[in-house]
Amino acid sequence: MKYLAIAAALALPFGAAHAAGGGEEAPSKPKCEKGFVYDKKTKKCLQTDSSLETETLYQNVRQLAYAGRYLEAQDVLAVMPQQDDRTLTYMGFTNRKLGRADLAMDYYTQALAVNPSNVLARSYMGQGLVEQGRVAEAIAQLRAIRAHGGSGTWAEASLKRAIATGQTFNY
Repeated sequence: MKYLAIAAALALPFGAAHAAGGGEEAPSKPKCEKGFVYDKKTKKCLQTDSSLETETLYQNVRQLAYAGRYLEAQDVLAVMPQQDDRTLTYMGFTNRKLGRADLAMDYYTQALAVNPSNVLARSYMGQGLVEQGRVAEAIAQLRAIRAHGGSGTWAEASLKRAIATGQTFNY
């Protein structure tokens, strides 16, 4: 029965992964030293502060997280809007990667309370559930991704792959 549920959850092909949905490709490496973020407008490393555009900060958070610089990513997240579902999603992601699974799940839950259609938060939450061996709950997140219009997105494909292989993503 367990294998039947996993097979049903994985029914869509993995190849449809590169449609829209946030985070389709691995981010580039960070260009700046600790305490600074790269601003595409000025093409300079600027000191991290809340006066920078949220999108600039968000892209830098992704780069830092992908590079494994989770604490630095959290420093950038600290100057971002704290109730933004993307901020909460990446606080969950960075805490999960730092081994703080319970805190990560709390952040994912907060992100989904703000925006139930945040398929990236659902994917990261599901990947965390896979890491904990809670595959049935991860499959529930996969179904929720699809129910919220996330079919064919990176969020769906990455969680589907994590369920199938046990391997999660660093971005």
